[in-house]
Amino acid sequence: MAFSFFDLNFQSPGYVAGVNKIVYKGETDFTMNREQLYTLDRRDFLNAGSAVALTTFLGGRRVLAEEVVGPPGGKGMEVYDPDDEVPATPVSIAVIGLGEQGRTLLTTLGYLEGANVAHICDHYENIIGRAQEIVPKAVAATEYKKVLEDKKVQAVFVATPSHQHKQIVLDALQAGKHVYCEAPLAVSVEDAKAIAQAAKAASKQVFHSGLQYRANKQHSHVLQFVRTGALGTVCMGRAQWNKRTSWRRKAASDERQKELNWRLSKATSPGLIGEVGIHQIDVYNWFLKATPVSVTGFGDVVAWQDGRDVADTVQCVIEYPNNVRLSYSATLGSSFDGNYELLQGTDSTMLMRETRAWMIKEADSAALGWEVYAYKEKVGEETGIALVADATKILSEGKKPGENRDIDPKKTPLFFSVSHFINAVRSNKKSAVDETRGYQATVCAIKANEAVVKGTKIQFEKTWFEI
Repeated sequence: MAFSFFDLNFQSPGYVAGVNKIVYKGETDFTMNREQLYTLDRRDFLNAGSAVALTTFLGGRRVLAEEVVGPPGGKGMEVYDPDDEVPATPVSIAVIGLGEQGRTLLTTLGYLEGANVAHICDHYENIIGRAQEIVPKAVAATEYKKVLEDKKVQAVFVATPSHQHKQIVLDALQAGKHVYCEAPLAVSVEDAKAIAQAAKAASKQVFHSGLQYRANKQHSHVLQFVRTGALGTVCMGRAQWNKRTSWRRKAASDERQKELNWRLSKATSPGLIGEVGIHQIDVYNWFLKATPVSVTGFGDVVAWQDGRDVADTVQCVIEYPNNVRLSYSATLGSSFDGNYELLQGTDSTMLMRETRAWMIKEADSAALGWEVYAYKEKVGEETGIALVADATKILSEGKKPGENRDIDPKKTPLFFSVSHFINAVRSNKKSAVDETRGYQATVCAIKANEAVVKGTKIQFEKTWFEI
């Protein structure tokens, strides 16, 4: 198996290996060009165990700090590097839907240079004022079609409730706008497919599905270890999302309250799996390079007996090819242990918690050579190797990654997702989180929710994932 690109987080004084740079400043400097890196056999590298041995493969040529951003020509890249330097040319933006997620998007856009919010829109006038406090210069509207008429608007963020996405996205694409659509794309497979087909047909426009972990720096970092085969044979996965919250919102009128609480009704909601689980399930689609074979689900209203008909506690087992199964659970009744994604293999296990991640090796797995230098810390009762996404940058500043991992609170998974979309618009590049990935994740989530509602097993048909 050949390498993709990787970050080994070395702690030795002379050795720095990273997603963007590979440097050895010891007695023997070594070099590696891209062609050599991408044809280097994994076993040869891992068995080498030292910089001097690695030099043997490279012929001793000296090219320190060689950038490694992907195979020649950019082939094989699964995400754009979130650190890619794209000129911050102004992008005129409209945000449609100003609820909690819409306002969070406005705040996040404020952290990005050149992301200029020109219009905000929501059919409920009383909520517009709250949004304008975030972007006072934006022009407000209650009719989204009027916003789309502005030829200066380049990009549209659709942050309405999921069941209202379809027509807005179709109209935005028809108007020639680049579109960021929150995940799930829709609450029915038919509507999601209509969105995906329209996005595919609009080949000159960027369509981005808001699957936040796809562009998250930490998840992208862990992926590189997965791609080099560090897991060994993948055995199983586990993920969860726990948060004590009712999801119920209060309003002055019954009509508005019903509208606000769309997540609590089967008629308008894809449930916990569809609204939250979709992001985590998509991580496994991504890491395993596969779509599910089947899903078995269970769910009930356990914590909030308030008239809702959408389960507040769910479990499901999602089967992938090669008998790999993902056990997923989520509840609104308890916050214990938060949320994470875990992938277990015969050689090691990867544990991800949004901005942090660890590799926990099996005691009998082969030594990789470099791990003796890696920063380790306790993960429950185990000892894990910290996978630090910014290790190369931290080392270049003369610091130790294990001791300097202050997370910028602004740089959330949503931040990287939004940044990726805006940079794709600026670069006129297809998003790595395009309509195909968004549609397939939506199909997974909708069918998983269907299994939860019915308490049954559903076999996926391959044709369901075709646009």
